[in-house]
Amino acid sequence: MKTTLTLALGLAMTTAVWAAADPHADPHAGHHADNPPGAAPAAREPVRFPPALKAETLANMRDHLLAIQEITAHLADKQFDAAADVAETRLGISSLQRHGAHEVAKYMPAGMRQTGHAMHQAASRFAVAAQEAGATGDVGPALRALSQMQGSCVACHAGYELK
Repeated sequence: MKTTLTLALGLAMTTAVWAAADPHADPHAGHHADNPPGAAPAAREPVRFPPALKAETLANMRDHLLAIQEITAHLADKQFDAAADVAETRLGISSLQRHGAHEVAKYMPAGMRQTGHAMHQAASRFAVAAQEAGATGDVGPALRALSQMQGSCVACHAGYELK
């Protein structure tokens, strides 16, 4: 069972990368979706932040990545409520104030704001799906929700570069 879950998580991560590369799968990916996964982006849009806000935003993004790693570990250990809690408190809609999203959004182009908001919404949907997995034992919907969340991350990083 653990091998199956590990394979499913790997598939979810691969799906997230491919979904971000498919312009039909992610409406926020735009022209940046023409690159295959792993390829250098054709043109990442530069986004200028004040230096202190850039450093804080990059730290938040690293925490987002750490949160995804923690979520994955919780899923592997069938700790669905813990995965849901990490997703909602660190990535979900309820985390926006903690991250100072209102201040950061002022510097983002509309597409970047939309993609970021989609990620936060997807994290909240994942949190619900993870809790449901704890009740039903069916991890598939949670993995699909995790993949959608990661797809937003991939699309944003493929399309934008903080300066």
